Amino acid sequence: MKKIYTKTGDEGMTSLRDGVRVCKDDPRIEANGEIDMLNSLLGLFAEKSPLLADIQRELMVVMSHVATPEGKDNPRQLHCDELTEQMERAIDAASISTGFVVPHGIVHVARAQCRTAERRLWTVHRLYPLNESILKMINRLSDYLFVLGQGEE
Repeated sequence: MKKIYTKTGDEGMTSLRDGVRVCKDDPRIEANGEIDMLNSLLGLFAEKSPLLADIQRELMVVMSHVATPEGKDNPRQLHCDELTEQMERAIDAASISTGFVVPHGIVHVARAQCRTAERRLWTVHRLYPLNESILKMINRLSDYLFVLGQGEE
């Protein structure tokens, strides 16, 4: 049986794609941690929307792009634009109240986590430019989660 631990992170370092070593508090690692938390939260209510399973898979691809060192290519194709369009159609079709709402329920927890992940991605983008479709998709995802959260009221 393969061991799950490698002990290579015991000194505060971890690897990006292709083995480049960085500190565990590198902005790319921080952003991926926030996306990982978001993806875990989405799994708690993925049955609310068939689109959420596709978004969860795409978040894994996004994480691989965030962890790709500068100057390296990532072979995993992004589908952020398509998912953004699907979310926009769903948002436009929903009848929701506008303005601020008192949040409650797991969907709103995921929405707040999505906002945190988005902020971390903007930090990464300033230091290590990302494909802008990633940033747009994450922004739209928080709107989509707001719409889904309306059903929890």
